[in-house]
Amino acid sequence: MLKAGRVASAALRAVGQQQRFMAANPDRVTATLFPGDGIGPEICESVKQVFSAAGVTVDWDEQNISDTVDPRTNSFITRENLDSVLTHRIGLKAPMTTPIGKGFRSLNLTLRKELQLYANVRPCLSIPGFKTRYDGVDLVTIRENTEGEYSGLEHEVVPGVVESLKVITRAASMRVAEYAFQYARDNGRKRIAAVHKANIMKLADGLFIRCTREVSERFPDIEYKEIIVDNACMQLVRDPTQYDMLVMPNLYGDIISDLCAGLIGGLGLTPSANVGANGLALMEAVHGTAPDIAGKDLANPTAILLSGCMMLRHINLNDYADNIQGAVLGVIADGKYRTGDLGGRAKCSEFTRAIIDYMR
Repeated sequence: MLKAGRVASAALRAVGQQQRFMAANPDRVTATLFPGDGIGPEICESVKQVFSAAGVTVDWDEQNISDTVDPRTNSFITRENLDSVLTHRIGLKAPMTTPIGKGFRSLNLTLRKELQLYANVRPCLSIPGFKTRYDGVDLVTIRENTEGEYSGLEHEVVPGVVESLKVITRAASMRVAEYAFQYARDNGRKRIAAVHKANIMKLADGLFIRCTREVSERFPDIEYKEIIVDNACMQLVRDPTQYDMLVMPNLYGDIISDLCAGLIGGLGLTPSANVGANGLALMEAVHGTAPDIAGKDLANPTAILLSGCMMLRHINLNDYADNIQGAVLGVIADGKYRTGDLGGRAKCSEFTRAIIDYMR
C-alpha cells in the first residue's frame, strides 16, 4: 500500500515550489492553528496525534476566533489572529462558520483579504483503492482569492434592490496568472486552461483573460487555452482527465474547485492551500463544520491531514509529509478503517489510530 502514497505524492505537492518558506530552525517549527467550529477541534486533534506519532516537531499556536466582532477587522477574526499568521508565516485552518445574512464579514474572506492570500491551490487526484465514478483524475485548480464577486462590496440601492459589485484588477489577475504558470513549470504540469465568462462580462473577465494571455507568452513550454465557465463545468463532468490545470477568478474557482472535489469523492478528501507573498501560506480543510456530527467522533480528518502535508512540504519537511500522506492514503486504500462518508463505519479516533499504526 505504500504505492498509494507515492502515486498521489506528486499531485499533492501543491504549494510553494517557487515561494518556499524555510523555518529558521528546521527541527522545530511554530505554526498557527485555527481549530475552527463544529468538527474542527476533533479533526485538529487528529492532526496533532498523527504529526506527533510521525515525529514532526511542530509547536502549535492555537488561535480561536472571537465571540464578538473586532472593529479593527470588522469580523470575528481578530487582529491577534491575523498577527499570529503573519508572525509564523505558516498555518493550518479547520472549517469555520460565518453567521448567514447577519451583515458580518466572512471569516474566510477576512483571512484571505487581510493576509493577502491571493492564490487558492487545490489538487484533485483520484485516490488509489477508493472507487468513484471517475478514474485517473489528476488536476489542480488555482483560484484568484481576493477580489471578483467576493470583494464584499454590496449595498441596497432602494428597498428591494441590492447591487453587488464585481471587481477585477490587472494587478491581482497578473499575480495569480504568474503564480499559476510558475506552479505548472515547477510541478511538471504541461497545460493550463483559463476559465472565464468574457463573452458576457467583456470588461471584467476580458481583463482577466488578457492578463492570462500575456503571462502565457512568457511560458512557451506550457500549453494555454481558454474555456467559458459553463462549458468548463460540462467538460469536467464529461471527462475530467482532459484537464491538467485550471486558473480562474474567485467565484468560478469556488464553484469549480468544489465540482472537482466531487469527482474524486468529495471535500472530505481534498486538501487546499492559500498562498500569499514571500512564502506566507495558510492551509485549510475546505469542507463544512458538520455541526450534526460534531462531538460524536464521526468526522473524517483526511482533508485536514492532507492539507497538513501541504503545509509540511511548504516548509521543506518533505519526508514527514510523504510518510503521513502515504499512511492516510494507505489506510483509505486498505478499506478496513473508513469513516462514514467514505462508506465505512470507523470513528475519527479509529481512523486516526489506523494511520498511526500504518506509519509504524
